[in-house]
Amino acid sequence: MLIAKDIMTQEIVSVPSDLSVEKLAALFLDKKISGAPVVDDGHLIGVVTESDLIDQTKNVHIPTVVSILDSFLFLESPNKMDEEIKKMAGRRVGDICTKKPIVVQAEAPLGDVATIMAEKKLHTLPVMEGERLVGIIGKTDIIRTLIPGDS
Repeated sequence: MLIAKDIMTQEIVSVPSDLSVEKLAALFLDKKISGAPVVDDGHLIGVVTESDLIDQTKNVHIPTVVSILDSFLFLESPNKMDEEIKKMAGRRVGDICTKKPIVVQAEAPLGDVATIMAEKKLHTLPVMEGERLVGIIGKTDIIRTLIPGDS
């Protein structure tokens, strides 16, 4: 049975939180990657993906509001809009990355890894041994396991 460390990419391209968004975009294009772990002082603090870069140019979703008598009732969280605006205005990786990312341990079975990625809609999943980042799994790594003799 395959486990995370069997399919992960060990040559990790990580980025610091103070890297500019423009340099991140250039790095993604240059390295042909869709995401990277955000590492500061040797500690994983987040994950940044192409989706985070795309969020920089999307339209803001205004929460639906209903007026009842003299009150306003938000049908969606106004905090979500605040988070979207902060992300759209972000100039550094630390502004746009997902903090406290979902991770898997190196011994996690492939089925568990695939389930986490599918259910949480993740493109990039850091692989840890204890507190140490040892690899990264992308969707391509999962797809590669479907090819006989390639895993």
